[in-house]
Amino acid sequence: MALVSRLLCRSRQLYAGQIIWQHDHAMSVRSYAKEAAPKLPPLKGDEMLKSIFYEVKNKFDIALGVLRKEKITIDPDDAAAVSQYAKVIKTIREKANLFSESQRIKYTIEQQTQGIPDARTYLLTLQEIRIKSGLSDDLGAEAMMMEALEKVEKEIKKPLLRSDKKNMALLFS
Repeated sequence: MALVSRLLCRSRQLYAGQIIWQHDHAMSVRSYAKEAAPKLPPLKGDEMLKSIFYEVKNKFDIALGVLRKEKITIDPDDAAAVSQYAKVIKTIREKANLFSESQRIKYTIEQQTQGIPDARTYLLTLQEIRIKSGLSDDLGAEAMMMEALEKVEKEIKKPLLRSDKKNMALLFS
């Protein structure tokens, strides 16, 4: 008895041919399968990553397109070259819908502080955003704001709410 088997295709269709030799006669057996495993729908995370990749790719292509058309002279001593460079970067940001650094920070602050009712939590959230962004407080503005907040809260004898316009004006004065 001799057994010969071979696997011809391992991609989408599985084909196996087996030849079995028994008692002076041959019998051929063939098995077919559509797929080894059922095709699963893509995961939501995969679709999210795919859309993020395409968005970044499109923005990159837009930036390259603008840079191919514009001539940039990099000379920090030439005011016209610096102005032209700033104009090209602004054009790229507008066409690719990119935020500048200040716009990105403003957007982050607006998103993370939305719905915070009291001034103390607001200032603490701003401090967390600053630390996460890698920005330093060289002037000590945060400490001065917290001291001013403590004085105002001591004066009004309750937590300062952001919606309290009168006392917020007192804090900023």
